[in-house]
Amino acid sequence: MKNVFFQKSLFASFLLLSFVFISGCGKNTDESKIPVTTSSEDARADFIKGRDLFDKLRQQESLQHFENAIAKDKDFAMAYYYHAIANPTTKGFFEDLEKMTALTDKVSEGERLIILSLKAGSDGNQAKQEEHLKKLVELFPNDERAHELMGQFYFGQQKYQLAVDHLKKASEIAPDYSSSYNMMGYSYRNLDNYGDAEKSFLKYIELIPDDPNPYDSYAELLMKEGKYEASIEQYNKALNQNPNFIGSHIGIATNYTFLKKHDEARKQCDVLFGMARDDGEKRTALFTKTVAYVDEGNTEMALQEMQKQYEIAEKINDAGAMAGDLNTMGNILFDAGQYDEAKQKYDQALSTTLNSNLPEEVKETTKRLDIYNQVKILLMNGKLAEAKTKAKEFSEKAALANNTFQIWSSHELNGMIAMEEKDYNKAREEFMQANQQNPYTHYRIALTYSGEGNKEEAKKHFETSKNFNALTNLNQAFVKNKAEVVLATK
Repeated sequence: MKNVFFQKSLFASFLLLSFVFISGCGKNTDESKIPVTTSSEDARADFIKGRDLFDKLRQQESLQHFENAIAKDKDFAMAYYYHAIANPTTKGFFEDLEKMTALTDKVSEGERLIILSLKAGSDGNQAKQEEHLKKLVELFPNDERAHELMGQFYFGQQKYQLAVDHLKKASEIAPDYSSSYNMMGYSYRNLDNYGDAEKSFLKYIELIPDDPNPYDSYAELLMKEGKYEASIEQYNKALNQNPNFIGSHIGIATNYTFLKKHDEARKQCDVLFGMARDDGEKRTALFTKTVAYVDEGNTEMALQEMQKQYEIAEKINDAGAMAGDLNTMGNILFDAGQYDEAKQKYDQALSTTLNSNLPEEVKETTKRLDIYNQVKILLMNGKLAEAKTKAKEFSEKAALANNTFQIWSSHELNGMIAMEEKDYNKAREEFMQANQQNPYTHYRIALTYSGEGNKEEAKKHFETSKNFNALTNLNQAFVKNKAEVVLATK
């Protein structure tokens, strides 16, 4: 399982406040490392235990330790930071984010940069996020966590070689720091360098053989290579280490989906749901089950599972999760050709966000994404001129916000418009600048070659989309069967 830091951040400097100096608890002995600011050594001990579990992707188990640390030091900013990332609910994440952001004048410069990086990521401002992380690495060039954070950021931006560079630096600084090998493996995998990816994951297993995630990550590589049975075997090794390791339950279900054993996939989801320790794990089980239904072509049952997921969020008024669920329902309906019903869900998602207490930056991001949804609906309803106007508006706003993910989406929309105009070369140029970790992008690239009559290149890209083998990915479910149908006629 990948680390969860892609839009978030970590630690730094020596400008501790007076209460820390008085307590004598705030300064690390190694000044080359990012300090941890706290007024309580007991809180620090709890924090270190939680962070160790978190580093091993055991987030749910880490939560109690961070809560213990916060109980002993109400101003423990980095405990709030990790608790936010491990938080099983979107609502909880934003509550923690607000608390830690209010503490930025009580921590070291490095910790401040980490918190501000997380805030920038949650606001969709990747340029500011990168700026903070670069400063962090400049301040702490010999801190493995600083380099790992930078590597994780570049991984999320699909700049995989830069990710490898920083992750290798982290491993050189601290050869026994296992977490860096995990993300290094994923980065090599996305560079199609499966040999070095395997070496990284095997090193990860060597360093912490009694933990589940190394086997889980190696299993995901095997799944990517289409070795589904071997992947399931590694996921089971992870569960032998920790039966509650949710990522491996998800991975097994995903493998069964790829093997078209949808009933087995859903049984695995039911096992996970039955043993879930919090709402986040329940929602994960339901979403994985949703993907299995979509892959099977059962839209009605997929929507029923999403409704259950929505109701869990609704009980605690988790507006961010509710809006996300509604948007996902819209995407499922859209893919099923039910465009009016899809628009209703998109509208409801926007209304839920705008009428919530979510930060204004999140609301602005959501308003931009709603334009993206509008363009898709306009295109499917044959309103090409209106779609082009709205797509231009979205592109301009995405560029102004400097939001990488929305810029990718703007290229996707421009490609879809070019396809409608039968300008296949322009469409392909746009899709090549869209999200390359989206199986749908490769399916659309295949369509551009089909439109030009280039059967050989079309077949290659249809196969890429069909065999993308992404973990619990709704877009994979959308295109896999489509690509199979096309390939069967070629």
